[in-house]
Amino acid sequence: MKEFKVWDPFVRVFHWSLVAGFAANAFFTDDESALHEWIGYAVLALVALRLLWGLIGPATARFASFLPGPHAVMGQITDIATHRHRTHLGHSPLGALMIVNLLATMIAIGVTGYMMTTNAFWGVDWVEEAHEMLVTWAEVSVVVHIAAVVWESRRTGVNLARAMITGRKRLPEDVNIAS
Repeated sequence: MKEFKVWDPFVRVFHWSLVAGFAANAFFTDDESALHEWIGYAVLALVALRLLWGLIGPATARFASFLPGPHAVMGQITDIATHRHRTHLGHSPLGALMIVNLLATMIAIGVTGYMMTTNAFWGVDWVEEAHEMLVTWAEVSVVVHIAAVVWESRRTGVNLARAMITGRKRLPEDVNIAS
């Protein structure tokens, strides 16, 4: 096995803190409690820090290094369809799209949640409906994300969940690394 350092401590702490914050607000706190609001603000702060880290952090954390173009996305889809086992040192193209989706969704949830606390949008139905729809979208996205991590881990032979805990990807000696 070859081992590569891929996820720095900030990215890993961010990931698991976001998991905890979203899960707490989606499943365990009262929607109308102050705790729910404060956790929402903490999630927004985490996302803001991650966006900053995406500009100044190490190479695998930078958005410039993992935002995929259409060719990369189609390449991964082709790999899946043809059973080619290439792996990526950082995020795969489809994984990167999921990250963009989740970050944008967390921001939109936070913005609509904040809007519901203002005088201008207090009791405005579309804001609450948008907030609830975004939470549902995030829940669906998380389920798809987890399923994709499990599936890609089995397909490529690389334990992706372990890498998000340890910061290191262990790749089989014969692995084909995508550029």
